[in-house]
Amino acid sequence: MELSQTFSWQGRTIAWDRFGAGPPVVFCHGTPWSSLLWSPFAKALSREYTVHVWDMPGYGQSSKDPAHAVDLGTQGEVFAALLREWELAEPHVIAHDYGGAVSLRAHLLHGAKYASLALVDVVALRPWGSEFFRLVAENADVFAAQPLPVHRGALEAYISGASHQGLTKSQLDGLTGPWLTEEGQGAFYRQIAQADERFTAEVEDRYSTVDIPVKVIWGTDDTWIPADRATRLADAIPGASVDLIEGAGHLIQYDAPVELATALHRWLVAQR
Repeated sequence: MELSQTFSWQGRTIAWDRFGAGPPVVFCHGTPWSSLLWSPFAKALSREYTVHVWDMPGYGQSSKDPAHAVDLGTQGEVFAALLREWELAEPHVIAHDYGGAVSLRAHLLHGAKYASLALVDVVALRPWGSEFFRLVAENADVFAAQPLPVHRGALEAYISGASHQGLTKSQLDGLTGPWLTEEGQGAFYRQIAQADERFTAEVEDRYSTVDIPVKVIWGTDDTWIPADRATRLADAIPGASVDLIEGAGHLIQYDAPVELATALHRWLVAQR
């Protein structure tokens, strides 16, 4: 899906798009993904909602300047600024992976207000980040300089591990494509190198102050962020409820699309 709009923020160019009509819904992606992951869900919901999708700077179709920070702190600021640009007072927000930390930071630290928040297999509670993250953080320049075929092999193996059911060639190509250019290869390792648990540590104690409707949705077979985090996160947020989706890994959008779409639609309808 080509994003037709752009927003400039502190030298960065953020690609975004909006379609449909009705109450506003905003999708937030994670790493190493882009708005592509949410595209079919956004299109389906656009029959009833005004849907907004965007690529975080450093990802997808947004700018990837090596001089620009792409950490979770920066992304939370970007998201709050983007909501102001869109003039959305209280949208429904649906977030996956890093998008969870980004949306929670925007809400708790930067004044972003939501009508509701759905958190899908999100980064929100420590510990998070794999051994691969730590290895890249210590050797980011070496990884960025790998020959493209070596990088491609590592990237495909890494991304494939996020699915419990297995990815089709088309799905894998779509997810790896943005990272397979010279610019994209550097950007891929840069965003991993800048991953830091301090960005969730700064807000975890504030989850008890969240006073909007929150739904936590998780794949039972998520090996990237185990499903026990779903209950822990819901317990930390007053009134939050949990949906566990059987047979789905971290890439729940591909592993259980019908079940996820049903859960999200049911959640949004309940907020009317």
